[in-house]
Amino acid sequence: MFQLLSIVQLVLAILLIALVLIQRANTDASGAFGADGGSGAALEKRGAEKTVYRLTLLVALLFVASVLFPIIKG
Repeated sequence: MFQLLSIVQLVLAILLIALVLIQRANTDASGAFGADGGSGAALEKRGAEKTVYRLTLLVALLFVASVLFPIIKG
Protein backbone atom coordinates (compact mmCIF):
# COMPACT_ATOMS: atom_id res chain seq x y z
CA MET A 1 0.00 0.00 0.00
CA PHE A 2 2.81 2.41 0.91
CA GLN A 3 4.62 1.76 -2.39
CA LEU A 4 1.45 2.38 -4.42
CA LEU A 5 0.82 5.64 -2.55
CA SER A 6 4.40 6.74 -3.21
CA ILE A 7 4.00 6.08 -6.94
CA VAL A 8 0.70 7.99 -7.02
CA GLN A 9 2.31 10.94 -5.22
CA LEU A 10 5.24 10.94 -7.64
CA VAL A 11 2.96 10.92 -10.68
CA LEU A 12 0.76 13.68 -9.22
CA ALA A 13 3.81 15.80 -8.35
CA ILE A 14 5.24 15.53 -11.87
CA LEU A 15 1.83 16.30 -13.40
CA LEU A 16 1.36 19.28 -11.08
CA ILE A 17 4.78 20.70 -11.98
CA ALA A 18 4.02 20.30 -15.70
CA LEU A 19 0.62 21.98 -15.37
CA VAL A 20 2.04 24.93 -13.44
CA LEU A 21 4.76 25.42 -16.04
CA ILE A 22 2.23 25.28 -18.90
CA GLN A 23 0.18 28.15 -17.49
CA ARG A 24 0.84 31.58 -18.86
CA ALA A 25 2.99 33.69 -16.57
CA ASN A 26 1.89 37.23 -15.82
CA THR A 27 5.13 39.22 -15.87
CA ASP A 28 3.45 42.52 -15.01
CA ALA A 29 4.16 43.17 -11.33
CA SER A 30 1.52 45.89 -11.02
CA GLY A 31 -1.13 43.25 -10.32
CA ALA A 32 0.66 42.31 -7.12
CA PHE A 33 0.27 45.84 -5.80
CA GLY A 34 -3.39 46.27 -6.70
CA ALA A 35 -2.86 48.52 -9.72
CA ASP A 36 -5.07 46.75 -12.23
CA GLY A 37 -4.32 49.07 -15.10
CA GLY A 38 -7.40 48.05 -17.03
CA SER A 39 -10.62 46.14 -16.93
CA GLY A 40 -10.83 42.83 -15.10
CA ALA A 41 -12.28 41.19 -18.20
CA ALA A 42 -8.88 41.27 -19.91
CA LEU A 43 -7.47 38.95 -17.24
CA GLU A 44 -10.35 36.49 -17.32
CA LYS A 45 -9.38 32.91 -18.14
CA ARG A 46 -11.06 31.45 -21.21
CA GLY A 47 -11.00 28.25 -23.20
CA ALA A 48 -7.94 26.05 -22.84
CA GLU A 49 -6.39 28.36 -20.23
CA LYS A 50 -9.42 27.89 -17.98
CA THR A 51 -9.31 24.12 -18.48
CA VAL A 52 -5.60 23.95 -17.57
CA TYR A 53 -6.27 26.12 -14.51
CA ARG A 54 -9.07 23.87 -13.28
CA LEU A 55 -7.03 20.74 -13.99
CA THR A 56 -4.15 22.23 -11.99
CA LEU A 57 -6.48 22.83 -9.03
CA LEU A 58 -7.82 19.29 -9.26
CA VAL A 59 -4.34 17.72 -9.37
CA ALA A 60 -3.21 19.93 -6.48
CA LEU A 61 -6.17 18.80 -4.36
CA LEU A 62 -5.52 15.15 -5.23
CA PHE A 63 -1.87 15.57 -4.27
CA VAL A 64 -2.75 17.14 -0.92
CA ALA A 65 -5.29 14.37 -0.29
CA SER A 66 -2.70 11.71 -1.08
CA VAL A 67 -0.28 13.31 1.38
CA LEU A 68 -2.89 13.63 4.15
CA PHE A 69 -4.38 10.15 3.63
CA PRO A 70 -1.72 8.24 5.63
CA ILE A 71 -1.83 10.85 8.41
CA ILE A 72 -5.62 10.67 8.76
CA LYS A 73 -5.74 6.89 8.37
CA GLY A 74 -3.21 6.58 11.16
